[in-house]
Amino acid sequence: MTADVAIAEIANFVEQFVIAVDFQDPVPVGADTRLADLPEWDSLAALGVIVMCDTEFGVAITGNDLKECATVADIYARVLAKKTH
Repeated sequence: MTADVAIAEIANFVEQFVIAVDFQDPVPVGADTRLADLPEWDSLAALGVIVMCDTEFGVAITGNDLKECATVADIYARVLAKKTH
């Protein structure tokens, strides 16, 4: 995988993450965004991300998986790790 492909893939993941969380007001989100810093990061947002990981990426992510993630990139890394198993 080239660096350009990796950048495009994480950018796509971030875009899908933003759609899944469904922020009421626009929020800048990047791969390094800390979940705890997001104004609407709650159990409903987490559920949206769990569904997104399943439908968009074919990976089952659990609430416990998300509890171990500090950033959006951590979630993406978890998705990639589960895809390779």
